[in-house]
Amino acid sequence: MVDQGGHDRLRIIVLGYLVRGPLGGMAWHHLQYVLGLAQLGHDVYFFEDSDDYASCYDPDRHVMDVDPSCGLKFAKRVFDRVGLGDRWSYYDGHQQRWLGPLATRAASVCRSADLVLNVSGVNPLRDWMTAAPIRVLIDTDPAFTQIRHLTDPAASQLAARHNAFFSFGENIGQPDCLVPDDGNPWQPTRQPVVLDAWPVRVPQADRPFTTVMQWESYPVRKYNGTAYGMKSASFEPYVDLPAHTGLPLELALGGDAAPRQSLTDRGWRIRDSLTPTRDPWTYQEYLQQSKAEFSVAKHGYVVTRSGWFSERTTSYLACGRPALVQDTGFTRWLETGKGILAFTCPAEAEAGLAEICGQYTRHCRAAREIVADHFDARTVLTSLIERAVRSSGPSAPAASAGPTKAVNR
Repeated sequence: MVDQGGHDRLRIIVLGYLVRGPLGGMAWHHLQYVLGLAQLGHDVYFFEDSDDYASCYDPDRHVMDVDPSCGLKFAKRVFDRVGLGDRWSYYDGHQQRWLGPLATRAASVCRSADLVLNVSGVNPLRDWMTAAPIRVLIDTDPAFTQIRHLTDPAASQLAARHNAFFSFGENIGQPDCLVPDDGNPWQPTRQPVVLDAWPVRVPQADRPFTTVMQWESYPVRKYNGTAYGMKSASFEPYVDLPAHTGLPLELALGGDAAPRQSLTDRGWRIRDSLTPTRDPWTYQEYLQQSKAEFSVAKHGYVVTRSGWFSERTTSYLACGRPALVQDTGFTRWLETGKGILAFTCPAEAEAGLAEICGQYTRHCRAAREIVADHFDARTVLTSLIERAVRSSGPSAPAASAGPTKAVNR
């Protein structure tokens, strides 16, 4: 499959969360790895594993159980639409069987894979996955991932089945980054964006600032006496922004604990997050119809100065929509001020909103340019593969040629 000169394509399995999380934004997060690798010429497949607990979310019934039928239908629609209808499979651990169009070939693909990308680390690496010489863990939840490895033996054992480690916490290892050290050799990476999949529509200055968010994704994590919170812990200082600015600010809000009525009373426009996230294209349309993004970040990302940057925000930027987002330390590696603006306090947030409104067309143009310069899937994924090969030891196959502008510093 791969010659020693590195001129042939790699067989790559992307492990993700799409059948179990059949929602538009989540789908784009993982889909862009598959699309980007395919565009680079690699022999790429999407696999997903149920794991051994009730992990399948059904947004129609709003339940989590072991039935993947809703997610399987969702995955079929998505992969058929992007031209990868025969490139995915789902392993149902509860029934111990492969499902999906690649079901009969899944085992042979696993045995012959050169590289496995475990995006977000949300799939177990069963024995058939560990045959691949390069097994990459991509941490998209910095601080919380490392705390799990330090406090949960099962999570630590899963991490140990990988031999290359990458994180959206691009500041890990820097002196002012407080992400706990779990002993793994993390390297920086970021969300790949397939630019061709994100058409730019004419900006609409009269539309609201929006975001899509979970109020609380899971409970607060505590480690060594420090609490690492969710977006709910970051939001309070900014709750009066609508009243202070007079601007339309909208939250597509998920989470049963979200104080929807209280936020409405403070001037926020609230809509159910399930409406725009019904599929990848309703999600994309919601972003395209927004003026720009305004969003806080998880408290844990902020207090650790992790350098995390949102995959959702990259999607706004790809649509040519500016973003005003809470600084997690990403200003260390990403220039801000045009297209992307960062804030650390309410005064900076108010100033950022005014700046985007005052120079809207300029910020829209810059938004798309930022994605092309810093998040283009061709660059991000080529760098990721090249560094994964180097990290995995001499038995790893050579990476194929491609763009060489590295993500690492």
